[in-house]
Amino acid sequence: MISVTKAIQATLSKAPSTATLHLRRGLATHTSGLAPAALKLKSGQVFKGKSFGANESAFGEAVFTTSLVGYPESMTDPSYTGQILVFTQPLIGNYGVPGQILDEYGLSKYFESDKIQVQGIVVNDYATHYSHWTAVESLGQWCQRYNVPAITGVDTRSLTQLLRDQGSTLAHLAVGDAAATHNDVTFPDPNQENLVAKVSTKEPLEFNPQGEIKIAVIDCGVKQNILRCLTKRGAHVTVFPWNYDINKVKDQFDGLFISNGPGSPSTCTETVGHLRTAIDSWNKPIFGICMGNLLLGMAAGLDVYKLPFGNRGHNQPALNVDTGLCYITSQNHGYALQDKVMPAGWKKLFVNANDGSNEGIQHESKPIFSVQFHPEAKGGPQDTEYLFDEFMNQVRAIKSVSFQPAVEQQVSAFA
Repeated sequence: MISVTKAIQATLSKAPSTATLHLRRGLATHTSGLAPAALKLKSGQVFKGKSFGANESAFGEAVFTTSLVGYPESMTDPSYTGQILVFTQPLIGNYGVPGQILDEYGLSKYFESDKIQVQGIVVNDYATHYSHWTAVESLGQWCQRYNVPAITGVDTRSLTQLLRDQGSTLAHLAVGDAAATHNDVTFPDPNQENLVAKVSTKEPLEFNPQGEIKIAVIDCGVKQNILRCLTKRGAHVTVFPWNYDINKVKDQFDGLFISNGPGSPSTCTETVGHLRTAIDSWNKPIFGICMGNLLLGMAAGLDVYKLPFGNRGHNQPALNVDTGLCYITSQNHGYALQDKVMPAGWKKLFVNANDGSNEGIQHESKPIFSVQFHPEAKGGPQDTEYLFDEFMNQVRAIKSVSFQPAVEQQVSAFA
């Protein structure tokens, strides 16, 4: 069999010296037999393609992620509830989808929840054929099984530029006959709903009961890898519903964690009220991530605002304001804290090196802190997972001494 190099050389030897050899990559999507689909934005633009997911249409907020890998983790992240996810990475689906396997703590090994959370997905080139040792089905089969629409063949670069310029936009992912129609439709705004209540547990759940440190988790849409990062560090984790008054059981726990979650933080006023009480009375370590950062900030007295297109991806730079060190982080949020004027007793912990938005806050005298990014980062990077060590070190240090409310104790380097 003639090698590719020899074949090219043979072709060039027969061609005129001025000839140019054109090589192009074919698409991974085999569109034969696929139904038409279209992403219709409320602002009027329409992006046509082919359906490879469920034969259903869906509404949601169109947002984009710059992640190169980790589509199974992203699509099962509860923080994406209500959103149509656009992947800027051109080729999606090439390593298929793994099976639902639980680890030694009873947590999902490959997913961030027990189902697909996004309203739909938009890709440039869907890999019809996949290959990976953990894969049990294709991305298309997975979407069909969970009744989630998916469209391929979209110019996602153009779409991303549009969303970047005009901001995240309400959209309709239409499949089949609905893709060809131009009827006026109402675009429901998922951010007007309490999406946190939709994804939060309805009753307390326990993980790793043999753990020596007892951590209460306020579930606003907690990711499985967050629970894993706590349990593997020796925590006995109890997960509570988003609006549970954790102050009623504060004496039963050594620390408090507030999780990530979808939608607008303004719908979680009950949680904010409970956190305000916890800040004043817990005298134990408190750690929040993503939505947890927003709710903790609101409880401290800060306002929130909606970012134009949010920060979603695995390559967001977060700058530690104390040390000057910059970390590459995984992020998925559409809101941020307004931190121009910090409340008394609080300071900024991290800021985004791209847009200057808040990436974390810290109490100046109590062991309370939170970050907007994701230190657990199942799809990577793992540069900031040490923050779980900081939190657990705080918990163990305070548990090992008789902590008095009048004593200011801060066990953190954040370096």
